[in-house]
Amino acid sequence: MKKIAYIASECVPFIKTGGLADVVGTLPKKFDRSKYDVRIIIPNYMCLPAKFKNNMKYLMHFHMDIGWKQQYVGVMYMEYEGVPVYFIDNEYYFNGFNIYGDVKWDIEKYCYFCKAALSILPGIGFRPDIVHCHDWQAGLVPVYLKTLFASNPFYQGIKSIMTIHNLQFQGRWDIKTIQEYSGLPADVFTPDKLEIMKDASMLKGGLVYADKISTVSNTYAHEIQTPYYGEGLDGLLRARWQSLWGIVNGIDYDIYNPQKDPKIAQHYSIKTFRKNKVKNKLALQKKLGLPEDPNVFMMGIISRLTDQKGLDLVDHAMNDMMTDGTQMVVLGTGDHRYEDMFRYYQGIHPAKLSANIYFSDDLSHEMYAGCDAILVPSRFEPCGLTQLMALRYGSLPIVRETGGLKDTVIPYNEYESSGTGFSFANYDANELLNTINYAKQVYYEHRDQWDNMVARAMEQNYSWDNSAKIYEKLYDEI
Repeated sequence: MKKIAYIASECVPFIKTGGLADVVGTLPKKFDRSKYDVRIIIPNYMCLPAKFKNNMKYLMHFHMDIGWKQQYVGVMYMEYEGVPVYFIDNEYYFNGFNIYGDVKWDIEKYCYFCKAALSILPGIGFRPDIVHCHDWQAGLVPVYLKTLFASNPFYQGIKSIMTIHNLQFQGRWDIKTIQEYSGLPADVFTPDKLEIMKDASMLKGGLVYADKISTVSNTYAHEIQTPYYGEGLDGLLRARWQSLWGIVNGIDYDIYNPQKDPKIAQHYSIKTFRKNKVKNKLALQKKLGLPEDPNVFMMGIISRLTDQKGLDLVDHAMNDMMTDGTQMVVLGTGDHRYEDMFRYYQGIHPAKLSANIYFSDDLSHEMYAGCDAILVPSRFEPCGLTQLMALRYGSLPIVRETGGLKDTVIPYNEYESSGTGFSFANYDANELLNTINYAKQVYYEHRDQWDNMVARAMEQNYSWDNSAKIYEKLYDEI
């Protein structure tokens, strides 16, 4: 029996700001329980929903040295869908309504969290073979294992994996501050260890000290070894390429299932989508006040509205996209400039564009079912889940060839009648527009080819079960 501890700052269904939470909350349920004992350790944030807080039970508490002070460490516990979850309790650090905020404060908080996550293990009677650490918030765990905890027999031989969900976020601050908060020895703050351009990076520490590194798609694993995508860590990642695995995330095929999704107007399957999928489009048009037309080409954007997501390209091409026979539905929040941009274009093209500047899980499901295509033109995308959901619902993804988008969407080839979507290579507004126009042409002029592609898209399997098998290989190899 292999014992594995997942250490992370967020986890569905307790707390979520991004895809990291989906991985931490879903993967542990997918392993064979007779071979893998997987448990989760996350902070006990004050803003966790009361329905979970009320079901936790108190296990223990103690005081721990962190930097120059002593801090309380409480441990709360509950089992969720068969997976044991431990919550590290400290009101000083985990109060407030948002889990992330001021960077300096976040760094102090997660230095504490990393040390506490290791410190509770003897008390809860769990000695993992592997600690699986996620993103910079857990980056110091492999460092502590090989430094301050190395002389304690309990921790000797525990292996560590560091998973990068997004290399852009690294937990960087000045060396003096991180040394003070973490209590780590001075000799780890050197250019071959935690130092990066005169600062210290918690993520870099994890990448240097972990036994294996993984990230959330194969292409992203290659991209981050180049200066353009490497965020200053490309040299380190090239040096460790033999330890680096790319494993695509999955989605929950029970929740995202057009045959039984309670959030959509009409259920459909690979056999019935030709007749029934369009009913979701009509329902969506009616709900959003767009002209009800079963034949119009409807494209969706479901996204955080940030630079990373390629929305500057959309801005450049928007007036050319909004031709007759096209409708667009946007859902998401983010940078004001993009929120305002979509509101502005909605004012100019009210019959063609519906800008929904908020987030609604229900509406996202209605869009996956109702749209003909989903647009994901990201500048970079470690994995991306939007295109996986789009494939599941037979809404063809139009993507830029980067990261997980390149790994999961097969571009349409009219000569071979193959492909599950459309893609373009360069970060360029004209290429984006040409690809959208090509998709429209196939939709309007070769509908049988389009429908065959929808069927191929719906046949793809990006469920978590597939990802779990590859993680099992990683665990066995370590």
